[in-house]
Amino acid sequence: MEHIITPIALIYSDFKEKFGIPRQSGLTDNESMIVFEPEFRNPDCLRGIERYSHLWLIWLFSEHTDRGWSPTVRPPRLGGNERIGVWATRSPFRPNNLGLSSVKLVRADMHETYGPVLIVRGADLLDKTPIFDIKPYLKEGDSHPDAVGSLSRGRPDLQVICPEEYLDIVPKEKRQPLYDCLCLDPRPAYHNDPTRVYGMRYSRFNVRFRIEDMQIIVLDIQEI
Repeated sequence: MEHIITPIALIYSDFKEKFGIPRQSGLTDNESMIVFEPEFRNPDCLRGIERYSHLWLIWLFSEHTDRGWSPTVRPPRLGGNERIGVWATRSPFRPNNLGLSSVKLVRADMHETYGPVLIVRGADLLDKTPIFDIKPYLKEGDSHPDAVGSLSRGRPDLQVICPEEYLDIVPKEKRQPLYDCLCLDPRPAYHNDPTRVYGMRYSRFNVRFRIEDMQIIVLDIQEI
């Protein structure tokens, strides 16, 4: 059976490119705004949503819809060499290109231009990613503390070294989320060259850095 689904919203985030986006939701406190499509800007759709602290977002890997899929993929966290089944990963190369993220609800707001919007934290979505559905996170059913099995190698414990003259151009409210994204080590797992310089777009800034001896050394921050 074929079924057509329509995006209900777009998310506006500080992640302007794939590189640097946290590999899972909830790893940083970066704020994003969910803006509903005109036909869904009915405040009644959000009635009671403030009763929940967290939400599930069902969304589209919009940058991968024309790249097809494969029954096996090479997860970056395994060095890009080992193949495992697509259903055993969260790879974007899936038959329906759907993503799932758990985010913290900061507030429901009324925007002067967009009408009812949601402000959330911890989203791992590219800027202007289409969202298909929003559901409340239910602690009693959605949380499984005894769950096992993960490709994650744990949260890296990296130190960010950033000269004050670079940091001064970044608004205070965006500094800690930027630090958090850098600390997660955005490099592919198979990259380990301390001389290599990386560039990451975050919000309206281009951040250049290298990683050496568990330190992220920021080389430059420029406003785009």
